[in-house]
Amino acid sequence: MAMKIRVAVIQAAPVFMDIDASMEKARGLVRNAASRGAEFVAFPEAWLPGYPSWLDSCRDAALWDHEPTKTLFARLVENSVVVPSSHTRALGSFAREFGLVLSIGVNERVKDGPGHGTLYNSNLLFNSDGTLINCHRKIMPTFSERMIWGMGDGASLRAADTLVGRVGVLTCWEHWMPLARQVLHISREDIHVAAWPWVKEMNLLASRHFAFEGKCFVLASGGIQQAKDLPHELEPIETLRAHPNTFLLRGGSVIIGPDGTVLAGPIVDEETILTAEIDLSTITKESLTLDVTGHYARPDIFDLRLRPAKPTER
Repeated sequence: MAMKIRVAVIQAAPVFMDIDASMEKARGLVRNAASRGAEFVAFPEAWLPGYPSWLDSCRDAALWDHEPTKTLFARLVENSVVVPSSHTRALGSFAREFGLVLSIGVNERVKDGPGHGTLYNSNLLFNSDGTLINCHRKIMPTFSERMIWGMGDGASLRAADTLVGRVGVLTCWEHWMPLARQVLHISREDIHVAAWPWVKEMNLLASRHFAFEGKCFVLASGGIQQAKDLPHELEPIETLRAHPNTFLLRGGSVIIGPDGTVLAGPIVDEETILTAEIDLSTITKESLTLDVTGHYARPDIFDLRLRPAKPTER
């Protein structure tokens, strides 16, 4: 494993609610990042087929038995990613074709489970040979997200070995869950993906805190969306209806070092590919003063136990 690697964060909008068109755009973005020397590429939260901003940006989205919302949810289900499927195989082929590690947020649809299936806010991690090595389901959807996403489990709360080092991910407000953070720290991340709808001020704070606390590099990936991209089934709130070019998701992606320093970004209100060269050897240097899994852990006082999912539950 090389100590110095080039990483990239994709800050771009998908083709909202169209998984096939979004897959095509994803390949072009990965190819572009690879042409810039990227060996690791991270997309934002729920990028396929887009973060459901309509939960908070449209009128009547949460009304009981509301036909437009039900129709929209059905469309989201049809455009979500089944794991495994032709879509995951295609994503793996992107990683293999360009020889890089790929992290991407998706709406995951469980097809072969009980009943009609559930949607999860998931992150897929592919190694450079195209193998899917982790599917992390957000363990607690935030506020209105609970209308459409189920709760994940502990099976994927871990870092995985990749071409570029040990990589882990948390999604959005999982970064405010101290025990989830500590589980990831214990798994010895070199690179952490902090996947967000967009990286606003508090999300940047959480990302920098995670890097400093965990002594790892953090790729805080933020999405882009304008009001005009909201789905046609629902009516935007009045201020957005009058200003369709308003950014709902503003990007703000950053790359952060293990001392909490911002190495690249943030960039807001535009599509971009953010890149930086990182040196993994700095992780050990920064661990001198603080190691929350070692000399700053105090296991004689504290104890943490993870309950992963049973094999039959996945």
